[in-house]
Amino acid sequence: MSVENQKSVDDTDLRILALLADDGRIALTELARRAGMSGPGVAERIRRLEQRGVIRAFTVDVDLAALGFSLHAIVRIKPRPGSLHLVERMILDEPRFIDCDKVTGDDCFVARLALRDIAELDRILDPFHDRAETSTAIVKSSPVRRRMPLQQ
Repeated sequence: MSVENQKSVDDTDLRILALLADDGRIALTELARRAGMSGPGVAERIRRLEQRGVIRAFTVDVDLAALGFSLHAIVRIKPRPGSLHLVERMILDEPRFIDCDKVTGDDCFVARLALRDIAELDRILDPFHDRAETSTAIVKSSPVRRRMPLQQ
């Protein structure tokens, strides 16, 4: 969010955002009730938040384990000299990478892999070893997932 958008988001907007973050499928009438507003007033606020790019999308949170992806791995990836763009393309082309950040520091990428079993890890990462160093950690649990920093 740009500094301009931060300045134009008031306490009512923040309350609406927190309610939507908690339950993106909340009925507009219930959202209005909890926000202490009218339905049309909440609808207009949401429309303006979307127009300004504060709300980028409404999405679904899928339980990947229910789809057979019982393991997640965090992979730090450090491309070898001259391989940055090739490694980035490899990450983009591998659908098992479900999140990836380009970062500062020793590594260039920190990514999350969804795996059906541990045997898949080598199959997915082996092609990277000619172009990058990888360091992998298996995720045991995720105590915080996509929490909005504005919630108190």
